[in-house]
Amino acid sequence: MKLIVQIPCLDEAETLPATLADLPREVDGFETVEWLVVDDGSSDGTADVARALGVDHIVSFNSNRGLAVAFQAGLDAALKLGADVVVNTDADNQYAGSDVAKLVRPILAGEADMVVGTRDIKRHDEFSSLKKLLQSWGSWVVRQASETEIPDATSGFRAYSREAALRVNVVSRFSYTLETIIQAGKSDIAVEHVPIRTNPKTRESRLFRSIPQYLKRSVGTIFRIYVMYEPLPIFLWPAAVTGLLGAFLTARFGWYYVTEPGPTGHVQSLVAGAALIVFSVQLVLLAVISDLLRSNRMLLERTLQRVRKIELELGVKPDSLSEEPLETARNVER
Repeated sequence: MKLIVQIPCLDEAETLPATLADLPREVDGFETVEWLVVDDGSSDGTADVARALGVDHIVSFNSNRGLAVAFQAGLDAALKLGADVVVNTDADNQYAGSDVAKLVRPILAGEADMVVGTRDIKRHDEFSSLKKLLQSWGSWVVRQASETEIPDATSGFRAYSREAALRVNVVSRFSYTLETIIQAGKSDIAVEHVPIRTNPKTRESRLFRSIPQYLKRSVGTIFRIYVMYEPLPIFLWPAAVTGLLGAFLTARFGWYYVTEPGPTGHVQSLVAGAALIVFSVQLVLLAVISDLLRSNRMLLERTLQRVRKIELELGVKPDSLSEEPLETARNVER
């Protein structure tokens, strides 16, 4: 059994040493524990620091592609490097590395395929009251959208079994945290959570510049991913409301037309009602098309999963993988 701990990095030369020093090299249940750094276009020599510290594998991008892309690339590389379980952690040493063993335990026990490490947000002194409120609210929304019970949806400290990692597909460039939970819940991947500890804050978040920007991106991500997996409720409920309103206005015009002598007027009710009914029909058609696209996406996900398995069987090497770190790690061990 091999465990690979992946760390997406962007200009983390200062924080990476402490993060690696906190990570274990031995975990019960695994013969091998390796480290993988995904250098997302860093300009401060993050990859060189990783090599010097004995990181086993490094995936390097020439330009910044975003956290979600780096996360997906790390999963792909870890699988091709033979990982049975993949743990993702942040490079700012936010999460206690010693809790890796706790994180992978449900997977080793066969109780889950994906495990999220949950922080005690209410007692997290480094979060402001507003941020705690937004974190709690956002996690509740994700629970409703994904039909899971994850209390800390934005936690980046999580573990994936080999099968779960093969099925993960991230389309957002902002963050993988919310999207992968919704996807797991809608794809019947067994998801669990365990309480984890955190280390003192080392720097400000680089994922967003302000709370409004974070809200805008998070709400957009949740809505988009939910529509991808559950398009019918998004379109059919508005279609029903507008259709009923249109039918009411049309019936109102018909009532006056039948019951009143001479020109009755109320043509505006007929025009508005007809427009709403047409709009309702369009929404129903969009619901049908979206549902067909959802079915097509499911087929594509299954195809991609099989392609990944074939790549593993053929021994395809990870993209953008540097061959230098492994030899450096061996020299460090010697």
